[in-house]
Amino acid sequence: MSIVMNVQEAKTNLSKLLVAVAQGEDVAIANRGVPVVKMVPYEQPKKRELGFVKDGGKMDDEAFFEPMSEEELQLWGC
Repeated sequence: MSIVMNVQEAKTNLSKLLVAVAQGEDVAIANRGVPVVKMVPYEQPKKRELGFVKDGGKMDDEAFFEPMSEEELQLWGC
């Protein structure tokens, strides 16, 4: 079942609408009878890993402070 409520009624019944959304019901909030917003359950974003960074981006201090090779300097336009 789909629920459509105007803004004022939705303000009054927000807690009930949240429960309905959590239970999987479709809920829309309307402005003057025209649906403008669809309420959906919140999903926690997944943790993203950077795929282009080797070893999770860890680098030892020695490698960090080593001078760049000629090839690397050319890539940087130096």
